[in-house]
Amino acid sequence: MFFVKIFGLFLLLLITGCQDDLNPSDDDKRPTVETGIIGNQVGQIAPDFTVESTLHSARTLSSEWQTHDAVVLYFTMWCPICDEHMSHLRATYLSNYPNVQFLLVDYVSGSVSSARSAQLASGYGAMTVLVDIDKTIERLYDGTMGTTIVVDSGGIVRMNQSYSDGSKLGQVLGALP
Repeated sequence: MFFVKIFGLFLLLLITGCQDDLNPSDDDKRPTVETGIIGNQVGQIAPDFTVESTLHSARTLSSEWQTHDAVVLYFTMWCPICDEHMSHLRATYLSNYPNVQFLLVDYVSGSVSSARSAQLASGYGAMTVLVDIDKTIERLYDGTMGTTIVVDSGGIVRMNQSYSDGSKLGQVLGALP
């Protein structure tokens, strides 16, 4: 009986594995990004938003990109990985790109006071933190932990991906006019 159960389990695993693509291609099958329309993909016009910062001021994305070479949005949930990314961002890019606006997006705290407490407890009191209470920015940009968005001074999305080691952010910022 034991052998039958083992054989049945093996057969079940074999059958479910048959649906896997054992010969994947390297073709990118994502749809082509349509430029010139509002969207969160690279090359598209950045969706505008207005949200409150932890200092109780309304911040509008279009106002930020019109007065800076670019705007960087970093989605944080104040976890150790986010802290590592933000520390790297602060140490590597903040002083090297003084005319780029770096904004942290707190999409998890749920209130301005909670976001401000997390900001101060994590040591980022000097940085601007946007409080995404109703998930506006998260929905517009499909942002989650570590997502980094770069919007240039013309309002075009230049990057929308995970921070990872920050090298892509450096390439994008270095290519700005």
